[in-house]
Parts: sequence; C-alpha cells; structure tokens
Amino acid sequence: MAKVVLYTKSYCPYSKNCKEYLSEKGVEYSEMIVDEDVTLVKEMEQKSGGRTDTPQVFINDHHIGSFDDLKALDSQGKLNEMLNL
Repeated sequence: MAKVVLYTKSYCPYSKNCKEYLSEKGVEYSEMIVDEDVTLVKEMEQKSGGRTDTPQVFINDHHIGSFDDLKALDSQGKLNEMLNL
C-alpha cells in the first residue's frame, strides 16, 4: 500500500471529508494536524508549494493537492493505481 500523509486542521470540514473518503476506500494514512503548530504549517507550505488550505494530500511523498484534487484523480481512474489498490 502507498504511503499517504494528510496535513489537516481539526475543524476543517474538507479535512474530515477527505479522511472519511480514504477510510471508506480502506486506505491507511498518517495525519499531521497543523491547527496552531507553526512548524507543521511551514512544513506543509514548503512541501505543497505554498498552499495553505487543508487538507493537503501526499501519496508516496508526491503532492496531490486538496481533497478536490484527490477526488479528481479518483474520477479519472488514477487514484487506485497511485494507492496500489
């Protein structure tokens, strides 16, 4: 299975929906909750090319983008392949 890392905010509905979406697919992920953690926010911004919205999704250290970007990959039939499903 692929390594999936999510940078999330605990109060973000898109983060919550993204986690539910991945869980429904049976995908395990690591969650980095950035809420008030300046270090994690900077790490997320650096890895994502400056993006500050959450969630930010990474698969095998490859930046996917937001939840919308993840769903777009799935609708194109590319997500399962990236996740090794």
